[in-house]
Amino acid sequence: MAPSTTVNTTQLRHQIYYQLDNNLLKNALFLAQRLVAYEGPRSAEAAYLLAHCQFQAGYTKASLDTSRSFAAKGTHLGCTHVFAQACLELGRNIEGLQLIEKSRTLWQNRNTWNQHTESKRQYLPDAAVILCLKGKLWKAHKNMEEAVQCWVAALKQNPFMWDAYTLLVESGAKINVPAIYKLNPDMVGMIQAQHASKENTDPPNASQQPTQSMADPFLSTQKLNGHPNALYEKLNNSKINVNTANAIHDDDLLPTPSTVVDHEDTMTQQPNGSSKFESLSAPLRRPRNTVDSQSEQQSRLKATSSRLKTRLKPSVDEPDHEPPPPGPPSKRTVSGAVAQSQIAEPIRRTTRSQTSRPPSSTSTSTTTKMSSIANSLGLRQEREIKKAKAPTAKPRTATTQTVGRAVSGNRIKTAPSVEPQDLDSRENRPPSIPPVPAMMEPVRKDDDRVDKEIDGLRALLDLFSRIASAHNALQHYDCQAAINLFNSLPSNQRETPYVLAQIARAYNEMSQHADAERYFIRVRQLAPSRLEDMEIYSTVLYQLKSEIELAYLAHEMVEVERNSPQTWIAIGNSFSLQREHEQALKCFKRATQLDPSFAYGFTLQGHEYIENEEFPKALEAYRMAISADNRHYNAWYGLGKVYTKLGKYPTAQVHYQTAASINPSNAVLTCAIGTVVEKNKGVEHALKFYDRACRLAPKNALSRFKKARCLMSMNQPEEALAELEVLKEIAPDEANVWFLSGRLCKMLGRKSEAIKAFTVALNLDPKAAQFIKDAMESLDDEDDFVDDDGNEDID
Repeated sequence: MAPSTTVNTTQLRHQIYYQLDNNLLKNALFLAQRLVAYEGPRSAEAAYLLAHCQFQAGYTKASLDTSRSFAAKGTHLGCTHVFAQACLELGRNIEGLQLIEKSRTLWQNRNTWNQHTESKRQYLPDAAVILCLKGKLWKAHKNMEEAVQCWVAALKQNPFMWDAYTLLVESGAKINVPAIYKLNPDMVGMIQAQHASKENTDPPNASQQPTQSMADPFLSTQKLNGHPNALYEKLNNSKINVNTANAIHDDDLLPTPSTVVDHEDTMTQQPNGSSKFESLSAPLRRPRNTVDSQSEQQSRLKATSSRLKTRLKPSVDEPDHEPPPPGPPSKRTVSGAVAQSQIAEPIRRTTRSQTSRPPSSTSTSTTTKMSSIANSLGLRQEREIKKAKAPTAKPRTATTQTVGRAVSGNRIKTAPSVEPQDLDSRENRPPSIPPVPAMMEPVRKDDDRVDKEIDGLRALLDLFSRIASAHNALQHYDCQAAINLFNSLPSNQRETPYVLAQIARAYNEMSQHADAERYFIRVRQLAPSRLEDMEIYSTVLYQLKSEIELAYLAHEMVEVERNSPQTWIAIGNSFSLQREHEQALKCFKRATQLDPSFAYGFTLQGHEYIENEEFPKALEAYRMAISADNRHYNAWYGLGKVYTKLGKYPTAQVHYQTAASINPSNAVLTCAIGTVVEKNKGVEHALKFYDRACRLAPKNALSRFKKARCLMSMNQPEEALAELEVLKEIAPDEANVWFLSGRLCKMLGRKSEAIKAFTVALNLDPKAAQFIKDAMESLDDEDDFVDDDGNEDID
């Protein structure tokens, strides 16, 4: 008979997930197409799997079309997720947002945090994933307020959504990082629930339970591990032996299965080791071969029962009023079950006497021996008959005798005779049940595991909090604080490419390019194929005028990934350093073609246009960068620079101040504001900006040089000369510094020092020899350092 369609589709789904887990996308796509052919166009799950495979394989438009119908209906969360992802890639932001909102009921209360393991998957997204995707769609739609709200909600659901956090920080939002990465009751509850689930699903211990048969479809692992008898068997030190089930029956009896008694149902252990759950009932015996022997057995047992009942009536209470005391381990039924109730006991005695076996495992179960024992040991037979009651549904307590109840093979052999006084002496026997505190040991162990996992989660949240705080400080351009936070991480976390690259970026923002280069070198040693942040490394090498290192970096990046925007930025910086601005422009344009949202590529295009004095094109390039990222302060600075070149100082000041509001700790921006203020309002107003720039970056040569010029213009030569002395240590090979120092010495009447400074400037810049010689020849004349433009210096 041909297999059913359900079996085929189930196997196909298993194979699709197998191919996806092993990144065999073409195989998964082919199998998903077969699944759709089996289930037809009305199957939402088949459509989801096909759309998911198409999206992962890069067929974005095809995945959009496949998932559209079920996403539009809002009936399948997976289809909605794939459709929204495709919309983000294709720029259909509003369409994706509308369908996400339409399926809100499917995801808003869904949380699968901490439910993904190496062997378990949750293939549908939860609320955190959908909210993060929704935020990205809002960002692409230029609605940052809605995007920020979505990312905040996603982080509340799952604080480990790192992309939601980075996007939130890059949006400029003020964030209380410790409030995000803190252990909350929901996380603790999920961990505890997960461990409770593991208790019900873990495989049984081999020392306590039999080996389970894989072929038994009725075995419930959850019931096994959560079963009260699992603990019960451990307390009684009894082990299930799958080979003893058949060892105790005679040829004339059916095999008596080992039983585990429960107040709900009984797990019957099969001889081959498999288990099943069935209702509690006494095992049936196979009838004797002759009718005569059976009737003879019944008549003898009835006679014995009536005699023994008459003999014990004066000394033993009626079972209808008081149940008999629990019997010793040897006094047990054939099935090993406890008595169910005392009502209608005389009837049950007669019934069980026909179907029960003698308690001794060494005696045979023939009717002749049973009747002889009943005749010779009347009281013992009476006790045995009393013990043979139907199983009860009452839960076990500490007073119930339970030794050997787990399996028939663990029965304890009894003495051949029992004295009547044993009824009283049984109370004085030492209990066979271990002390009660042993019952709490598994609970304590599980509590320890939960506590350890909670401590591990707390440590992980602390690590993320520190990294997130450092990232937040860097994005808000508190660079020194970011460096300190990154350096405070454990060494195994600090010496990673990501952290070292962030430290290098911080040093670059502080214009400490040598330190930035040192960290980028370590990044390259740890991850030679890393492309992320390498565009910043190429800019650092550009600032350091390291032509050879920059060219080598560009060559290596081409070998790693030619079609990466970072690669083309490095190539363009190499051309720009060699004054090949047209080639550099082509490279930067190629970078923005590969990634239209790469704002830094547009900014570098604007810089090259300024070098070529193509100011309208430079303005357009900077505006494109701002359109891609309105917090890209470099583009705002570029706009201010263009307007400065055009002589529009008020407009330039507005753009400079906008850039400074994004990055208030940047000394170059503060110095640029001082420059336009000096043009508009004079040196007195500009001096405070230069002074602030020197405090922000004490090693920044440009801001200190302009401060010295302002002080000289304000007729403060001593203060100006002190600034230049500091500057000589920062930039000893800068001819402008020595030339200005000579002019200051001339103002102070120090002619010998002035001649020395002019001579050093002449040696550093022979091209300006005529200009410097004129200054040396005019030592006796009055100094006219600053003209109307304030730009009389070597350039």
